[in-house]
Order: sequence, then structure tokens, then C-alpha cells
Amino acid sequence: MTINQKRFNGNSRSTVGTVSDIYASVRLLWSRIGEPFVGYSDAYSFNSPKGMCKTCEGLGYIEDINLDELLDWDKSLNEGAIDFPSFGPDKERGKAYRDSGLFDNNKKLKDYTKDELELFLYQEPMTLKNPPKEWRKSAKYVGLIPRFSRIFLGDKEFNKKRYAKHLKNVVNNKICSTCKGQRLNSKILSSKIMSKNISDFTQMTIKENLEFLNKLEDPTAKYIIDPLKKQLEALEYIGLSYLTLNRVTTTLSGGEAQRLKLIRHLNSSLSDLVYIIDEPSVGLHPEDIAKINEILKSLKEKGNTVLIVEHDPDVIKEGDYIIDMGPGSGKNGGEITFEGTYNELLSSNTSTGNALRNKHNLKENIREANHFYNIGPVTQNNLNNVKTSIPKHVLTVLTGVAGSGKSTLVKAGFENNDHTIFIDQKAVQGSNRSNLLTYLGVFDSVRSYFSKETGLNKAMFSYNSKGACPNCGGKGYIKTELAFMGDFSQTCEVCHGKRYKQEVLDATIDGYSIADVLNLTVDEGIIFFDKKNDIKSKLQSVSKTGLNYMSLGQPLSTLSGGEIQRVKLGQHLDEEIKNSIFIFDEPTTGLHESDIPILMECFDDLIDQNNTVILIEHNLSIMCEADWIIDVGPGPGLDGGKVQFSGTPKNFIDSSETLTSKHLKRYIKQ
Repeated sequence: MTINQKRFNGNSRSTVGTVSDIYASVRLLWSRIGEPFVGYSDAYSFNSPKGMCKTCEGLGYIEDINLDELLDWDKSLNEGAIDFPSFGPDKERGKAYRDSGLFDNNKKLKDYTKDELELFLYQEPMTLKNPPKEWRKSAKYVGLIPRFSRIFLGDKEFNKKRYAKHLKNVVNNKICSTCKGQRLNSKILSSKIMSKNISDFTQMTIKENLEFLNKLEDPTAKYIIDPLKKQLEALEYIGLSYLTLNRVTTTLSGGEAQRLKLIRHLNSSLSDLVYIIDEPSVGLHPEDIAKINEILKSLKEKGNTVLIVEHDPDVIKEGDYIIDMGPGSGKNGGEITFEGTYNELLSSNTSTGNALRNKHNLKENIREANHFYNIGPVTQNNLNNVKTSIPKHVLTVLTGVAGSGKSTLVKAGFENNDHTIFIDQKAVQGSNRSNLLTYLGVFDSVRSYFSKETGLNKAMFSYNSKGACPNCGGKGYIKTELAFMGDFSQTCEVCHGKRYKQEVLDATIDGYSIADVLNLTVDEGIIFFDKKNDIKSKLQSVSKTGLNYMSLGQPLSTLSGGEIQRVKLGQHLDEEIKNSIFIFDEPTTGLHESDIPILMECFDDLIDQNNTVILIEHNLSIMCEADWIIDVGPGPGLDGGKVQFSGTPKNFIDSSETLTSKHLKRYIKQ
């Protein structure tokens, strides 16, 4: 049983309640004792035609098209008046309006009559009476808005991801005026328990849900209420009491998503399973890690084997048996360097053993905070009229338990600042054919270099074009779809995973084919491209972030959240940006303790370029390196949202009594 950090691949119909199966119990409860009776449990689902609001189809919002962003009113159809990639004048969708014969293609949109605009924008499908010869015989004319809506709006997740950057400006979400965002129709919302309908219940926090159920006394529903309370208590125990059941899963952090997956197994009676859990401490404050450790122990005590991949010292020390991999990363690793107990690890000469033995102290020479950005007042999520000041040109660390309001505060404070760069862990846009070189924008230069040196056409060095292996189409593997099981992938037997046809593989530079180059690590690539400064400089910047072990051809889809963030950081280091604000969301995710100094050097480089660096972080080693600390809390959700401390790290441990300062004091004394 694998529990990873990946965010849920859901959509706006996937919520905390649906993925945890808690909403199924809630629906059952309302169907049994809700008054008046309006239907069985399936009727309370916003994904069911019986329960959903007909206006928004259960989404809770309406997608509205911003015509001023979609259209350039000062242009004609021939000039590209529809300002969207797939509707360009030379694209099939754009040609449909030019070839219809209904419009003067040289007339600017701003000069259209009311009737022309109605026909152009809102016309429902119709057959043209006298179509021009360019018009396809079987085609019907459809106005731009209904056509655009059919292609991109609603549940069209594939198209939305493909054109996400452009849709962000064109499509706005508005709360549904019929259901007021509650997703369900009025009949279902009329059924209540203690004056609350089912939507009211899902809008409460987990903590409030439990308070509600504790007041509910109905013997006939005890068999539903008791298991439901147990499910909610598990969420509360794992530190997610601030979430609501209607929270869309795509808005959850990697750590929140992982804990939500973890509680699915907490109440399970299954035994003799092997659990493989990837960094359960991700996104967690030190205060919450003790609870995670208890859950991991409970899985073990049920007769299961629990294997944890982890960097956090507080999780490592709970292990009964520890295996340390190394000694380095990538090609420099892959060996078992230690096996044994925690105490034996402490006395070992491995990188992990050395890191765990290190004494921790606050940075001695901190940068002075002389000038500040004033933030707020911010009223958003759990923040109510909150103000603070963040010093310029220093390293500020925002601390506090998960869900306390750290991200909300800093993002709301700087969202309108044009010099702000947010570097998060969200996957970069691209397919499984995108790799590190394509993201850095140098794969084109690599192909040009091979073309010049070998004489082959540049297109031959693309596995998406002429150079692709004819058997696998440039993927390097063959995927077999199995009807009742997951897809099965097998290395291509023609190219042996190298993705290119043999003619391309035979073309080499210094004995290296382009497939060989894609298998090089970043550091090896720096040596190979020593005379190609445009490529070399990009790779050097990535190497600075500690990703020197990554292969040049590694698909972006295989990168962890922390690796994605460091690739983005490397790109900005290469650009030598100055006088900007960099905001990082948990940059130590996936980092070994021994790698943190490498990351700190990157932040120092940014600050030396007159930038301001702000980190949202739980890592105690990073707090020791801060120039300034802002602690938000005291708790998550409605129990948080307050700035408890703002000042130097020394003042933080000397004068503050917050949860974070308590753990930082303990860390320094170890």
C-alpha cells in the first residue's frame, strides 16, 4: 500500500468529504433523520442529477467568459480578433468564422452592428443556407460563446490543463446565483437537522462538525453518528481540524493530501499489509509530527509492516530499524551505507549520522532590518484585519502550524506587487515528453548543436518529430492497456528505451549520441557542454540548487514537489534578477539535512542581488538561518490567523512562548 505526497488529481467535484468517504456518511445521516424527508442518500450528492443545482450542475459556481480578454475589439477576423491560441485566424476553429460568409472579415469588431455581434457571439448551431465553397458541407455554424463553452468550460479538464495560462485571463468563476455556491437544489437544501442543511454542515470546520454531532441526540441514527464521529476525530487528530468537508481537493497542499490519504487507513482493520509512506512529515509543523508518529505506530501494532522514506530527524528516531542510502545522490548513490538502530546510526560515519549529530545554533551575523514592506490589513480565509511588516533585502521565515494562515498572509500581501515571484511546488506545465532541458529552454540549442556537428537535420534530434523511434513513437516504452488492471508499460524492444531511431543514435559528438547526452547528470552535462555557454550556464544554475544528480532527459512528470521548486529556483538564478521579492513555499521539501547549506547559498545569492527572500517553512534548521521570523498562529484554521511574533530569531527564543519557539529552543539545546 503506497501513500505518496502527490496532490489529488481531482477536479472541482472532488472534495475533502468525497475523497475521505465522510460525505457518504453525512448523506446517509441526512437521508435518515433530516426533515422533511426529500430522498435517499444518493439524492444528497451534488454529483447526482437528483441533488445537484440545475443551474451550475453541482459545481457551486458559473464559469463566465470575459469578452474583453477573449476578443481584441480593434481588430478584424483577418487580423486575429479572437485572442486565443486555438481560435487564431489560421487555425481550424478561427477559420470557421472567416469562412462562414456571414461577416466582413476586414471589419473591426468594434464596428459590428448589434445583430452582427449577436450572430458572431451567441448564435446556437444552425445550417448555413448558401455556404461559401470553403465551408465544410456537413458543418453547422455556432456562435463563439456556445462553441468556446462547449470546448473549454465545465468538466473539460484536458482542454483546461492544456490552455490553463490563457484560460486564467479569459474565464472567471462566479458564485452560482441559484444555489449561492451550495451546489445542491432547493429541495435537498430544505431538509435540515437542528436547523442545518447538509451544505451548512460541509461548510463547518471538522472541529465544528464534531461539536454539532455531540449535541445531536437521536437513538435511531446512533449507528451512523458514531462511525461518522470516529472518521472526523481521525481528521482532527492528524491535525486537519481546520479543514471543511466542502474544501476542493485540488486546493490542498501535498502534506494535507498525504495526511488525508493516511487517515483512510487509520480506522482500517486490515493487517499483514506493507505500507510504503513517502515523507509523512511534509508540510507539518514539529508539533504535528508527534501525532503522525503515533498513527504510524498504530498501523504497525495492527500487524502491518511500515516502511517510511523520510528526512525529518523526529520521524527517523522513531524507527525500529533504519536503512541509510547513499553515499551521494543519483549516480553517486544507490548503495546501502547503514543498517541498524537509531542509536547505532548516530555513531555511524554516514551523511545522515553526521547530520543528526550536528549541534544547532542561530546564525551569528544576521542582516539588519532597516526598511520594510507593510502588509495588510488582510481579511481572507482565517485572517481578520491582520497587519505586519516584512523587512527588505533579508531572509524572512514565516512559521506556524499547518493551516495557521502563513501562505494566505504573504500571498495576499504581495499579490499586487509586480516585482513578486512566487516559487511553489506545483507541477510545471508539460507532458511526459517534457524534460529538464525543455523546461530550461535549451533543448532546441542542444538539437542545433548536434545538427551542426553531425550534419543531420535538426528535426531528427527530436523524439517528438522525425527522429522518433517508429516502434514506440519516441516514448521509449510501449504501453499496454489492461481491461481490469492498471496500464502496463514495457521498454521498447527496438530502441531499448532510447526513444530515437537508429540513424539518429549513430550520429555522435565525442562518442556521445543525443540519447547518451539525455542520460547525463546535470554535472556531467556541464562538462559535455563546456564550450556551449548558453546551455552550460543554465545547467550550472540548476546544479547550484543541489540537483546536480538529475539527468538531463528526466521527464518533468517524475519530479517531486521539492525538485520542481528547485528547478524553478535554478532558472531564476540564471536570470540574475534584482530588486524583486522571492516567496518560497516549503523549499526544504525532500531535502536531506546535509543539503540545506546548498539551498541557503542560493538564497544568499538572491539577497546579494538586492532581492528580498521570504520562506514559508517548518524546518527548524532553516529557522536557525533566518534574519527575521514571523510566527503565525496559535493554531490552525479559526484558531490561528494572528501574528504572534515578528522579530529576530534571538528575540524569538528569548521572549516568545509560541509552539514554534518551544520547538526551536529544544532543537538548539539538542
